[in-house]
Amino acid sequence: MWNDHELVKMVGKDIPFHMASDGPGNVGSIYGVYDENAGVEMRGRFIIDPDGIVQAFEILTPPVGRQIAESIRQIQAYQHVRASKGTEACPAGWEPGKKTLKPGPELVGNVWKEWNPKTDH
Repeated sequence: MWNDHELVKMVGKDIPFHMASDGPGNVGSIYGVYDENAGVEMRGRFIIDPDGIVQAFEILTPPVGRQIAESIRQIQAYQHVRASKGTEACPAGWEPGKKTLKPGPELVGNVWKEWNPKTDH
């Protein structure tokens, strides 16, 4: 309902990932975002991979909204890392087509040598 009646009007297109509503708070209780006293869930975003593993989550109280573009960017980054079978990592602010990092012991303490957000490789 949120996607069809609100979100799609705000962003001008359908959102390219599944969203869920949990009126009775069943799923929200499992994820720890259901406020039983108020009878509502906090705003939660969970990125769950195809294996059912939660890769990321963000919880906000109702007065603060989320950034849709950032959610999409993170999903793209997780998809990229998965496609690389973990041989690449996406630094903060990474976007498709930008430089990735090669994870490993030699990267520890040397990220600054490989990636500079100011030059946006």
